[in-house]
Amino acid sequence: MAPLHIIVLSTLLAVTACQSDVGGHGTRPDTNSQDTNSQDATSQDADALDAGRDTRDASADTAPDTAQPDADSADTTPTPPRCTSTEDAIQCTRNTAVFDPSDGFYERREVHWQVPTGSPPAEGWPTAILFQGSFYSSERYWEGERNDPMGLFHRVRTIDKLLGAGFAVITPEAHFAGSTYWDTNIAPWATNWTSAPDHELMLDIFEAIEAGEFGDVDPDRLYAGGISSGGYMTSRMAVAYPGRFRALAILSASYCWCAGYTCYVPSDLPDDHPPTLFVHGRLDNTVPIWTMTPYEEGLSDGGTPTRLLVDEDAGHHWIEEAPAAILDWFQTH
Repeated sequence: MAPLHIIVLSTLLAVTACQSDVGGHGTRPDTNSQDTNSQDATSQDADALDAGRDTRDASADTAPDTAQPDADSADTTPTPPRCTSTEDAIQCTRNTAVFDPSDGFYERREVHWQVPTGSPPAEGWPTAILFQGSFYSSERYWEGERNDPMGLFHRVRTIDKLLGAGFAVITPEAHFAGSTYWDTNIAPWATNWTSAPDHELMLDIFEAIEAGEFGDVDPDRLYAGGISSGGYMTSRMAVAYPGRFRALAILSASYCWCAGYTCYVPSDLPDDHPPTLFVHGRLDNTVPIWTMTPYEEGLSDGGTPTRLLVDEDAGHHWIEEAPAAILDWFQTH
């Protein structure tokens, strides 16, 4: 049974307003998971499976063929695209890794991921880690319809754009199959992050990236983004893991320990804070835009590159302009 979450008042405000992983560091995740998008999932190479994580490929085309065919007999069939879309719906294939529980928090955590088609750069694919908002599992980053709530359709468009531009994408799930929220602004972890289950999850993700268990990715070119609870978690990446990330995109959120209407942004922001794109709806009543402003201004005044994208007519959701803006920001940095 999972330990009781003691939620500070500020977080309760955000959760009741519906704002919108624990693998223990060093544990061996389950290897029996199967990707839900796959009709014919196939195993990746044995080394990845021996490392203890499920690396079944939803599109069955990321595992390289070790055979060296004659040039005349080589298969020239085009690789199918990772994402397919119509005017009103979009779907992207994905792989799923499952991390076993540890540290007394009895749950398994899923991490969904995909790499672009084609051959990676010599150093590996640059990689974006995208954090879900409260109550909306990161599985929903991978398929959506235009009328889905909170701009879910545009979140999937973001993955489509990133994959198409040569970025690998990783989307961890928050606690209980993504049905809750991140630890970043929950007591006692808001001010004692190294004891947080989500900190252990991030250590496992970093380890898996460096071991090549999310495909051929570059651990020195990491980016992060997220909305609402996932936006606060994105801020945590800057505060807790200095030097790890090249740039961030924070949507409908503010500093890592803030929540909803309750927010205090410290004056001594990190000098090495990654360049940050802030995306917000002017009409957001879940995370008011004025809670974000001191964060953006504090970074900008301290010399950290920032950009502010505000939709004057939007509330608390992933706005239509965000996919192109996020891709441009990550490519710039």
